[in-house]
Amino acid sequence: MDMRELELLVPTLFGLEGLCAEELRRLKLPEVAAENGRVRCKAAPADIPRVNLNLRTGERVLLVVGRYRAADFEALFEGCRALPWEEFIPREGAFPVKGHSLNSQLHAVPACQAVLKKAAAARLGEKYGLETLPESGALYQIQFSIMRDEVTLMLDTTGAGLHKRGYRAVGVAAPLRETLAAAMVLLSRYRGRDPFCDPFCGSGTIPIEAALIAKNRAPGLDRRFAAQKWQSLPAKLWLDAAEEAMDQEFHGQYDIWGGDIDPSAVELSRHNAELAGVDDCVRFEVADAGKFHRDSDYGQLVTNPPYGERLLDQQQAEQLYTTLGRATKNSPMKQYILSSDPLFERCYGRPADKRRKLYNGMIKCELHMYFKNAPRKPRPQV
Repeated sequence: MDMRELELLVPTLFGLEGLCAEELRRLKLPEVAAENGRVRCKAAPADIPRVNLNLRTGERVLLVVGRYRAADFEALFEGCRALPWEEFIPREGAFPVKGHSLNSQLHAVPACQAVLKKAAAARLGEKYGLETLPESGALYQIQFSIMRDEVTLMLDTTGAGLHKRGYRAVGVAAPLRETLAAAMVLLSRYRGRDPFCDPFCGSGTIPIEAALIAKNRAPGLDRRFAAQKWQSLPAKLWLDAAEEAMDQEFHGQYDIWGGDIDPSAVELSRHNAELAGVDDCVRFEVADAGKFHRDSDYGQLVTNPPYGERLLDQQQAEQLYTTLGRATKNSPMKQYILSSDPLFERCYGRPADKRRKLYNGMIKCELHMYFKNAPRKPRPQV
């Protein structure tokens, strides 16, 4: 791969752009800029493994190959053929094409796919002296975005989305995406020092993500990425990135608890925590959220109760919010609760101190935050 300055594009769930941008800045990537549903930054080739391994709130890492304007198929074809695909895709590389178009004259996605595939094949065939490319090697997924006639062509370095950490082979009904769970933990400002609770833990995603954050464990260490098979990214870059990530892990004692009324969900949570390597710092118990109580004088409660559109009917869900609100009314813990119900605060019994709009899949939700009356953790005496 050319050692020139590269550009990365990281799509996110709507509402998580700022968190993802902050993660990239902490990884010391330059020129980070958040946009609607995505974050851009500059990078060196060695940053591709680092970002894939460490990112908690991004969906995938796309390498920008080029940008140009196109209002017709001829311009689309010629712009794509002019790009240096041979710098990234070897002679045997497989390069399928997929993407989307929005507010553009070229709006027929299948036709755009076919034109871009033909153009990339023409460029590579010319460079490698082949009429037909074998496409028998590693995957170099080409992605395109056409917005207001501006074409962006990218290569997907990730493969399966970054929310697939490798610890959840199966789930209970309506699982919470790992990237959103991590975002909820980060928004609660949990860093591993306080007690942490999730009374509706389901398959354990929120407590497991909290444990990964507490330990500063890179979420991508237990999975594979598409670009690991690329000839242009030496294996040493991936090994160095993994070693750097493991060197930054913390090893301490953590008070992280998850409860669920369903014994099979609790059993699955324990299994997933073991797969994630955090079973030593997360406790799961069969527990009724309506009877939630912790003796701690501080800490965070972060949860995603079942809501009408996913698991329960609206009346059942609202009764659940009322019961939880009564159980937590006098709790000193800061509370962060995700819900799509516009009547949530009325059912919960009190207005949130702050709300943040998030999306759970295609469902528009709000993270209701209660923190103003929570006591501060006492500082240790020096």
